[in-house]
Amino acid sequence: MKKPTVAIVGRPNVGKSTIFNRIVGERISIVEDVAGVTRDRIYSAAEWLNYEFNLIDTGGIELRDEPLLDQIRLQAEIAIEEADVIIFLTNGRDGVTDSDEHVARMLYKTNKPVVLAVNKVDNPEMRDMIYDFYSLGFGEPYPISGSHGLGLGDLLDAMAESFKDMDLEEEEDDSIKFCLIGRPNVGKSSLVNALLGEDRVIVSDIAGTTTDAIDSTKVVDGQEFRIIDTAGMRKKGKVYENTEKYSVLRALKAIDRSDVVLIVMNAEEGIREQDKRVAGFAEEAGKGVMFVVNKWDTLEKDDKTMNNFIDDIRDQFRFLDYAPIFFVSAKTKQRVHTLFSNILMISENHALRIQSSVLNEVVEDAVARNPAPSDKGRRLRIYYATQVAVKPPTFVVFVNEPELMHFSYQRFLQNRLREAFGFEGTPIRLITRARS
Repeated sequence: MKKPTVAIVGRPNVGKSTIFNRIVGERISIVEDVAGVTRDRIYSAAEWLNYEFNLIDTGGIELRDEPLLDQIRLQAEIAIEEADVIIFLTNGRDGVTDSDEHVARMLYKTNKPVVLAVNKVDNPEMRDMIYDFYSLGFGEPYPISGSHGLGLGDLLDAMAESFKDMDLEEEEDDSIKFCLIGRPNVGKSSLVNALLGEDRVIVSDIAGTTTDAIDSTKVVDGQEFRIIDTAGMRKKGKVYENTEKYSVLRALKAIDRSDVVLIVMNAEEGIREQDKRVAGFAEEAGKGVMFVVNKWDTLEKDDKTMNNFIDDIRDQFRFLDYAPIFFVSAKTKQRVHTLFSNILMISENHALRIQSSVLNEVVEDAVARNPAPSDKGRRLRIYYATQVAVKPPTFVVFVNEPELMHFSYQRFLQNRLREAFGFEGTPIRLITRARS
């Protein structure tokens, strides 16, 4: 199922970041009682009423024409453009302001569902604050309190009502879907062209010149592959996204639709902090993963260069120690032909289902070789295991007391499963439950 996207927009200092944190359940956005603290869009996955969606926090939209405020407004405009549903947040204590009316005029032009929320209505006696906000023209205003968490359920229910009118079902097909993610200018578009054997995607040396997400297909040895490219920058009217503000949201959308994620890195630049960030999205989403180090032809190499690069990747990406590493050149086509067969291998591992009897033989053997340590006289007992899902392979281990399953022992069991069944390129999930 596709994930809809929700943007929280409004003028500065109405509590957007507080509401964002309430909805996603953790303190991701910086919260400070000073206008303009949130300068960039911030993204997170969230869930309500069995709907999973992407949530965008934005900087405030103001009328004053100052360089920083102009950038905040442009970022908010891009978020509005990307969103399927918009939460328009206002401040009940201030009443309807000129800036609120300015934001409303922006939203009238979108033809997208808008849910109007009036924040800082901290108790029932303050509910009379909301009536002035009917004048903004978005129907019933929802009174909420970000600081106390009041009224958010009704607001999210109204948001979810908008999801019901959307086509969120993905068409089923037998193709293996994969995407390429990474920082701007690592050569993703060139790599797509090399994989397809044609100039399907515009290629430029200017970072962020991919203008939209593009699906392409390729049949290799009878298997269809669907390549989902991710956009780095979109130009629409006067909206220009700063190239450093790489479109994380589109990467998240591409990851959601993919079976396998290719984390593309630039051999010339080495590993950067943003590489870890985008790789973390793929791991959290439970997708198959492989590293692709592009522009390998540009380096002067000796017999240690490749091993040193591998060591660096393994050190910096310990959470992806199962992901294979490939060194390629989109320009010379060096080793590009090997990628399809390895994407197929990872996709098969990602969907691999293990027979229960075979699974339990491996688990019993692991426990016999390395019994679980005791804790204050209590010892973990593992009764049996079963696979409950694929993509990624997910296993439930039934035990006497789940709290006795230490992280290190869980990691040991995961490693034994990898030794026995491979699972190269795919995460595996291990859930511990008490036997009823």
